[in-house]
Amino acid sequence: MRERVRRVHAAGVAEAGPAGPDVLLQRVARGDEAAFEQLYDLVVGPVFGLVRRVVRDPAQSEEVVQEVMVELWRTAARYSPERGSAMAWTMTLAHRRAVDRVRSVQKESERERRTAAADVPFDEVAEAVESSLERERVRRCLGSLTELQRESVTLAYYGGYTYSQVASLLGVPGGTIKTRMRDALIRLRDCLGVAS
Repeated sequence: MRERVRRVHAAGVAEAGPAGPDVLLQRVARGDEAAFEQLYDLVVGPVFGLVRRVVRDPAQSEEVVQEVMVELWRTAARYSPERGSAMAWTMTLAHRRAVDRVRSVQKESERERRTAAADVPFDEVAEAVESSLERERVRRCLGSLTELQRESVTLAYYGGYTYSQVASLLGVPGGTIKTRMRDALIRLRDCLGVAS
């Protein structure tokens, strides 16, 4: 029975008998702190159980329960008994809050993974110096090659020509170019200190 029998003290203050969540929530909507304390005691256990099943983490579950209870206090006036029981309404609030927390944690985790996977910004000056030194090493090593080797490598690797095109451009047989290129690449590898 939703309406409880009330006794009125001589002072005119109404004292309620044991009230259910529906009655208590309606009283909370009017700002009744004592009703909120009673409602809290009635719903906090089931709310925590639901939140704990969704969120799983005990500490975060406790935080979500506190958020639900604060929301219950602030939004009690929105409760409409015609649309369902106070307990169902409270559990819906709790479920929404719990799901929101899980989504928030997942998004934070995704952001952290993306940040960790993002390229670490590099020092442009150091990168430019390193590139310049590397180019100088390649130039020095190219200078140690014979004229035919240097021309063959330059045309093939910097010009993008095939062995037969290099042979045609230099007027040398294709077999000679292949031999010169192989020898040149071995010398470059040794000069640059590249492991084979």
